Amino acid sequence: MPRTLLERPDAVRALASVFRRRGFESSSLSVIQQEAGIGRGSLYHFFPDGKTDMARAVLDQVSDWFEDEVFVPLRSATDAAEAVSAMTKAVADYFVSRENVCLFAAMTLGEEKETFAAEVKAYFVDWVDALAALLQRGGLTPEDAHENALDAVAMIQGGLIITRAYGDESTFLGVMERVERRLLAQLS
Repeated sequence: MPRTLLERPDAVRALASVFRRRGFESSSLSVIQQEAGIGRGSLYHFFPDGKTDMARAVLDQVSDWFEDEVFVPLRSATDAAEAVSAMTKAVADYFVSRENVCLFAAMTLGEEKETFAAEVKAYFVDWVDALAALLQRGGLTPEDAHENALDAVAMIQGGLIITRAYGDESTFLGVMERVERRLLAQLS
């Protein structure tokens, strides 16, 4: 039986879990209702434009978390090594607690790719740019900082894919340790 939700953020959290498990295309309205436990009326009350509106709300929630917990700390840090360690810990904790799925990466698959292209690109550009700026403040040239930031984010995303394939979150934690070690070595 669908549950009664009093707040839109409750619905967004429930939807995020469905999209992580099913992806966007496989999350039909009936699947969303059943797995999120939200009635059709509540869904359309909170998300009048349907499933695309639901997915955008989920991406906004993820983006807000990364902005607050990863990007702002990277942009404002004065100690680059400390900020790299904090980033890798926060990112590892985030993805392990969310089924090792990056919803932004998941939205690049299938037909919805174009629907969410701007949001997906902005998320990854923000991450790479924030990390690159930190690495520059840590002494790297702009080119080296950007290359290392891009490689780190790519390793994290690839690590998530391999972790899901292996079905073993220790794989992701190992990737995160190597990302941290490689970035710290660049700052030495």
